[in-house]
Amino acid sequence: MNKFIKHSIRKVSLVLIASSIAFSAWAVTLDQAKQQGLVGEMSNGYLGVVVASAEVSDLVDMVNKKRKDIYLNLARKNKITMQQVTKLAGEKSMAKTQSGHLVQNSAGQWVKK
Repeated sequence: MNKFIKHSIRKVSLVLIASSIAFSAWAVTLDQAKQQGLVGEMSNGYLGVVVASAEVSDLVDMVNKKRKDIYLNLARKNKITMQQVTKLAGEKSMAKTQSGHLVQNSAGQWVKK
């Protein structure tokens, strides 16, 4: 089981890297949104809106739709639940969040990492 979890974590890591590349057309906008504190990472593996606007909401929706598609594929391929995938992805994305960018704490508040 331990080997299975390590393998799953590796796959999620690779997917997050691949998704970063897939979002390259939006990377500047996503980076700017993170730097400006408009969006933040949540523990469920998805991006959250911190300061609402149509543009920010559209960006978050697009990123989260792509993440969900990736997570569903990972869950199917690895025969694990979506909840397991999003938990691993959330841990990974929170760990990779740059210092000064926002993350959502367990109380649902946005805090700087």
